[in-house]
Amino acid sequence: MQHISDIPAPPTRPANAHKGTCGTVIVVGGCATMIGAPAICATAALRGGVGLCKVATGPGVLPHVLTIQPGATGIELDDDLTVIDDADPDRRAVLAIGPGMGTSKRTGELIAPLLRSSHTRRYVLDADGLNLLAQSGKTLAGEGSRVLTPHPGEFRRLAQPLGITHDPTDPEQRPKAAAALALAHGAVVVLKGARTVVCDGNRVFTNDTGNPALATGGTGDVLTGLIAALIAQGMDAFDAAVLGVHTHGRAGDLWASQHAPSGMTAMDLAALIPRALHHT
Repeated sequence: MQHISDIPAPPTRPANAHKGTCGTVIVVGGCATMIGAPAICATAALRGGVGLCKVATGPGVLPHVLTIQPGATGIELDDDLTVIDDADPDRRAVLAIGPGMGTSKRTGELIAPLLRSSHTRRYVLDADGLNLLAQSGKTLAGEGSRVLTPHPGEFRRLAQPLGITHDPTDPEQRPKAAAALALAHGAVVVLKGARTVVCDGNRVFTNDTGNPALATGGTGDVLTGLIAALIAQGMDAFDAAVLGVHTHGRAGDLWASQHAPSGMTAMDLAALIPRALHHT
């Protein structure tokens, strides 16, 4: 594999940019017990520079999500995903699937057609989206740009039905583990943890930013939204994942240097994305 060390440059905006030219992210997730996750993800996407962010979730959840992040707009999600295609008929939006989604049978049935789709659709799959994929025991279909962002526990659930035996916590095996999963799904894999690994099966990047302040709920949702925002602004999936991981860790480092090695919230982290992204 080719080892990558250079950090890609962030997207630039022309002087005549407007929200319609800066990409769209649609966050698909949320349930009654995890309202904050899609709101945090949407916040990170907006802080990452995307022009428009929409949240697709149940009608009972949506008003609460938009109260937390009023800069986003909503898509009421009921029994299928056709409303997303109605809201995004040209399929240009990048989907951030999984934050706070839950793993009920109904939710699995809801996203299964998307994961089996042969259509080109760009998305970042995280959290319960990964768990639902693991439950299916299948590999992803289609050829769109997609990024999987498992932590070691999610990695093991994804790897088991595919016969991947590399240890996602062993520093020596982590690049091979990420590569095996990336090749199986035709995706970029972000294997989270200390020194997060990004791999597309051929190229591998090992991150050197971040600190224990990131060990708190919601920081993974921040990473998902940020990577989706970078893809939506025109970056290649691998480059977006590398820059997103580096920036995510740097934002955590900025917070720790100003405050303490613990006590940061996901919203604190998201607020530092612009500074971390453009002052690397």
